[in-house]
Amino acid sequence: MKNTVLHKAETRGHANHGWLNAYHSFSFASWYNPDRVQFGALRVLNDDTIAAGMGFGTHPHDNMEIITIPLEGDLAHKDSMGNAATIKTGDVQVMSAGTGIQHSEFNPNADQQTKLFQIWLFPKTRNVEPRYQQITLDTTEQKNNFAQILSPNPDDAGVWIHQDAWFHLADFEAGFSKNYELKKEGNGIYIFVISGKITVDGQELETRDGFGITDFRNLEFKATTDAKFLLMEIPMSY
Repeated sequence: MKNTVLHKAETRGHANHGWLNAYHSFSFASWYNPDRVQFGALRVLNDDTIAAGMGFGTHPHDNMEIITIPLEGDLAHKDSMGNAATIKTGDVQVMSAGTGIQHSEFNPNADQQTKLFQIWLFPKTRNVEPRYQQITLDTTEQKNNFAQILSPNPDDAGVWIHQDAWFHLADFEAGFSKNYELKKEGNGIYIFVISGKITVDGQELETRDGFGITDFRNLEFKATTDAKFLLMEIPMSY
């Protein structure tokens, strides 16, 4: 028997700080909803817009896998491991905070906002050595396909993290359908619609809706309109 949770876009937490306009799918900062703390190992899914020239000052993290996916513009990154890089639209970045890191993130452009997803997962192993990884994706692989961008395996496509999770980006044409088969028994999936409309196992989803589902082996995804979405397979226990 499948179990589902639907998070409509307008039910998300919202904080507009001027320099940062943030929407939270799960409880974060000053927004707390006891029914929206996490989905398995998925703890944070923030949909952020950072104003030109603004950003997050240096701040600490530990024992969290942090994934950043730019959607528009650039994000400059510096951390206590000595990394200094700019991630651009079409890139994906991961940090394993492990025993502890400090980092800063800011929009380096004076004339353009930056939009991004930042996602936090609890790791399966605590106190690992901190690590950083950044890659540029081939976005053509996402066309009518589940293009893998993250896995537990360093030898697989995409970045890797210390958790049995698999992330995919998809860009479906209207009317296209494809089935997704679970990679690890006991995992669930959380879908987040970037743009357009899709149905997942018959559930209609619109732009910025989130949908979690567990206790299944495979599911049908169908695009009602041209649609882009993020599919995250997540351990429900960790």
